[in-house]
Amino acid sequence: MAEKETEKAAEPFHFYTRLNLSELTGLKASNLEKLLVCLKEVPDSSIYHHTHRFLQQHQYLSPEPPNDFAYWVTSALGEKELGENLASIDTVQFNSISDLRRTLISVIEDYLKSNPDAKTRSTHRSSAFYFIKSISFILPTGYEANDLSEFYSILENISIDAIYFHVFEARLRVGKKINDFSYWIESSFGNKRLADSISRLDPYSYTLEDLRKTIIEKIRKYT
Repeated sequence: MAEKETEKAAEPFHFYTRLNLSELTGLKASNLEKLLVCLKEVPDSSIYHHTHRFLQQHQYLSPEPPNDFAYWVTSALGEKELGENLASIDTVQFNSISDLRRTLISVIEDYLKSNPDAKTRSTHRSSAFYFIKSISFILPTGYEANDLSEFYSILENISIDAIYFHVFEARLRVGKKINDFSYWIESSFGNKRLADSISRLDPYSYTLEDLRKTIIEKIRKYT
């Protein structure tokens, strides 16, 4: 059943955005053995950075380019098969960085069981993998929505950084199981059908602008 345009939410949706600062961790790897050691030690923010950097910096590319780990083992170490295995990891299935980290480690360890000689095969120092962490600063935008009509009207004009925060960062990095939009729609209006429809979207297969348009289209059907 479609939501009425005048139906008010118990709590307004507050839109936030984020600014990112990239910082070196001091850790680097020149072979798969060291890469594994570092993957187990680096903070979650580093895992997040290297699996989402392309998406954050190149918001208009689709589908999502490979993560940094996949790119490095292919281009620097020449381990094409491992690179393909890492690139095929479906990031959208993970609800936490910890689970994503464990999968990255598992894929590399499984590869090394079949290719033990690759463990210490090193690249030149200039091509080493430098671990970087992403530091986010969450900022209020001043926008808030009290009903679905206001919600999609703001979505039409809000920055793509705000879209990114509420869809990607809040779900994976902050540890929520669903994106902020779906959570608010279900908890405020009881509209599980619309909330699930947005939640089921694979955000990694869209540009951020196309993702914005798709979410807006879905919400408009209920107003």
